[in-house]
Amino acid sequence: MNVLETTLPGVVIIEPKVFGDERGFFMETWNKQRYSEVGISENFVQDNLSFSRRGVLRGLHFQNPNAQGKLVTVLQGEVYDVAVDIRSGSPNFGQWAAVNLSSENKRQFYVPAGFAHGFCVTSETAMFSYKCTDLYNAEAEGCISWNDPDLAIDWPIQNPELSAKDDEGLQLKDFPVDRLPQYHHG
Repeated sequence: MNVLETTLPGVVIIEPKVFGDERGFFMETWNKQRYSEVGISENFVQDNLSFSRRGVLRGLHFQNPNAQGKLVTVLQGEVYDVAVDIRSGSPNFGQWAAVNLSSENKRQFYVPAGFAHGFCVTSETAMFSYKCTDLYNAEAEGCISWNDPDLAIDWPIQNPELSAKDDEGLQLKDFPVDRLPQYHHG
């Protein structure tokens, strides 16, 4: 497995080993021992599956408390996936990293707890899988506006299809500090 660092510490792109031949392919999408060796040793407690059509944007979501780390994989199609450091006090606060994930490139993206996460579908449809380090808690969730001008995320679409909740996302600067995850140096 190959691990590619991004500009944000802890946010990594993973290229699993893929064993293929004329019949198809095999790859591990999670192996606690192997992933621990590259720094991802969290205990995943919930798996989610999402299906969306071209132009759908989901995010930028986070939870606090109950911050969720996420290991994301595209099973079918392609998405542009984004992680934003929203940890109050972080030297990387408000910075983002992104990657194209697809069923073709078989890459994974690890988004640590304390980061907002979102993605948009760039193929006709996409099936998106993610492992989470904490359970979903509706009362702890927050949504940052996908087009927050201070973040200036370079999304590959201009007019995404949003849920009502995502359409009402706030700019990061409008969240009270106590609603955001805290940065812990260490």
